[in-house]
Amino acid sequence: MSEGLVQIGEVAERLGLSLRTIRHYEEVGLVVPERTPGGFRLYSETDIGRLALVKRMKPLGFSLEEMRDLLVITDRLAAGDEDPSLVSRLQLFERAVADRAERLREQLAMAREFAEQLRRQRLQAAATSNAGR
Repeated sequence: MSEGLVQIGEVAERLGLSLRTIRHYEEVGLVVPERTPGGFRLYSETDIGRLALVKRMKPLGFSLEEMRDLLVITDRLAAGDEDPSLVSRLQLFERAVADRAERLREQLAMAREFAEQLRRQRLQAAATSNAGR
């Protein structure tokens, strides 16, 4: 195996992704691992970083196209591309993540409030049934 490259199983274990998910991300072009002559996938640290970024974007509801766009931006910036539009596009993603995080905080607050309401109803029902004995 080439120096610094790891097989799909190790990538899956490190990132907490299934083999199927990693293969899917390859199929849609989000990551393109090297291949051994025998066809085994080998992932670089850059590939692993790309997969980690995709993993963070997925629960926030970003589309595959948005993920692909952000990966292009980060790749170009990492390669030293100084196109000012890259930074402004990155800022748009930064704002989108902040907005989505705020919506998730609001949903979490509602879920906690709902759970507390159910707990109070359960305790009240238990108290009522115990009082009737």
